[in-house]
Amino acid sequence: MPELPEVETVCRGLNQLTQKQVIRGGEVLLKRTLAYPLCASEFCQNIVGTKIACWQRRGKYLLAQLTNASSENAGWLGIHLRMTGQILWLERDRPLQKHVRIRLFMEGDRELRFVDTRTFGKVWWVPPKESPERIITGLKKLGIEPLSPDFSWQYLQHKLQNSRRPIKTFLLDQEIVAGIGNIYADEALFKSQIRPTAIARDLTPEQIERLRLAIIEVLQTAIDKGGTTFSDFRDVKGINGNYGGVAWVYGRGNQPCRLCATAIARVKLGGRSTHFCPQCQR
Repeated sequence: MPELPEVETVCRGLNQLTQKQVIRGGEVLLKRTLAYPLCASEFCQNIVGTKIACWQRRGKYLLAQLTNASSENAGWLGIHLRMTGQILWLERDRPLQKHVRIRLFMEGDRELRFVDTRTFGKVWWVPPKESPERIITGLKKLGIEPLSPDFSWQYLQHKLQNSRRPIKTFLLDQEIVAGIGNIYADEALFKSQIRPTAIARDLTPEQIERLRLAIIEVLQTAIDKGGTTFSDFRDVKGINGNYGGVAWVYGRGNQPCRLCATAIARVKLGGRSTHFCPQCQR
């Protein structure tokens, strides 16, 4: 599933390519991709003629602020890529990929295509008089953004102090820290020298600060690399992310640790594949 760095990469690409673009038309090829409204004709009717003012990221959600011809609020467009979603900026006459779910026709014979193999991704149109959180209810549950100034040692310590969960499981909880998934939880735990199975509340103050700084560093590095492509992720131009080539542990089971040459272990934790170095993380 695309995580914070992948979604941030897409968000930045969308702002570069589609900001101030007017949506001239739309086509829904798979109705269940729509989360709101459920009617494809209603969705298209409400977005046609609107302009994309800017894109924002919240956790793993993408949000486009829409305006009308008078630059007034025309609602929001919300997208969650889920496991295999892609947003591609293409020429309109480009042959359709097999798994195109929604098309948004823009100026200059270009379009945005939402491609989703597994069909778990969702798209919302939020009416002007509604807040995104009212329609996209998952936004209400999101915790703090890890790249924001609010992601402090005090915040993390407060959340950790009563948790009996393994720290890896703790980091995957979107209600605590928004945007971290399987890849970057493993990477941050390696950088902070903490074993994924360590109980969250048992971390020392020094470990908490190492973990906080590692999360920020790993996420920023991944954004700089354009995210990670292990299967479906592409940016809006269809380009793979490059973080996978420099990953410390994720996806490197049985390969030598980049620091100590010990074989990277791969185990299941909470139903998720988890990678760590038995020597570096104790």
